[in-house]
Amino acid sequence: MQTTSWLEIAVEVDPESVETVAEILARYGYNGGVVIEQGWIAGDEGPEFQYDPHRPVWLRTYLPLDAQVEETRQQIEHALWHVHQIRPLGPIQTRTLAEEDWANAWKQFYSVMRVGKRTIIVPSWLEYQPQPDDIVLLLDPGMAFGTGLHPTTRLCLNLLEQLVQPGQDVLDLGTGSGILAIAAAKLGAGRVLALDNDPIAVRVAQENIDRNRVGNTVTVAEGSLGVGQAMGHWLSGDFGPPEPDPALHEHGLQATFDLIAANLIARVLITLAPDLATALKPGGLLISSGIIDVKEEEVAAAFTAAGLQPIARHVEGEWVALVHRRI
Repeated sequence: MQTTSWLEIAVEVDPESVETVAEILARYGYNGGVVIEQGWIAGDEGPEFQYDPHRPVWLRTYLPLDAQVEETRQQIEHALWHVHQIRPLGPIQTRTLAEEDWANAWKQFYSVMRVGKRTIIVPSWLEYQPQPDDIVLLLDPGMAFGTGLHPTTRLCLNLLEQLVQPGQDVLDLGTGSGILAIAAAKLGAGRVLALDNDPIAVRVAQENIDRNRVGNTVTVAEGSLGVGQAMGHWLSGDFGPPEPDPALHEHGLQATFDLIAANLIARVLITLAPDLATALKPGGLLISSGIIDVKEEEVAAAFTAAGLQPIARHVEGEWVALVHRRI
């Protein structure tokens, strides 16, 4: 029977708690969907807004109003209680939404936003008059991760502006909404493969690729590299068996890409380090993001062990993006 009502669960957190709380909400929310509502300040010109890293962040997820909703709500509340013993969290807020309200609930949290020197993220339901040299990304994030609002995504977009060269073969691993794959295509990449092990993300990414008319350049598919094929959704906490079958590495893409953008989380990047290295052409570059600063050393060590040479490091708040080259 089709669900017609939803329970929205919202909680206000400090920026340092976003990753932890997002993982919890993704574990229980419908299709792993989490809305991240950053703190904003108005830009100096036009309709753009800028992220304020010092303001609290609202996180929201949605549960179908079915027989299990109260049990699931209690599980979320219990998990957040443990987080609250370590980090400050606001009170959990809930409200009931009808189907049509749920489908549009997240839209109010998005505005036109400039990232880097040329990239403009435009929600598909808003209008924007491009300026000369603008790279406009029309985005409808749906319930997939990757709106451009999170620092990890902005770090990647900035680096793509700097590193994409005309005609390159590019991989966007963990594509989410498809935002990085679309940006790479519009920056001149020759071929782009967008991979995600979440079927919802694959559907949303394909819709955004079609919306931006880059389907001739970007191919989206469900999947991952090597041992990543044994993993569940990257926000779900399911990283496959404790000791993945080494044979999975053999099914990774071999020396295929000039550039890889992997906006994941530290644990996944560490696990996939050998496969990421294998999938790069000699001299190819890896952009890795989604790295909380306290995990940076572990990620860097895994990449070094896989034969990747550090090239650059970029930081926004507590988030780190790294650039490595295959030796």
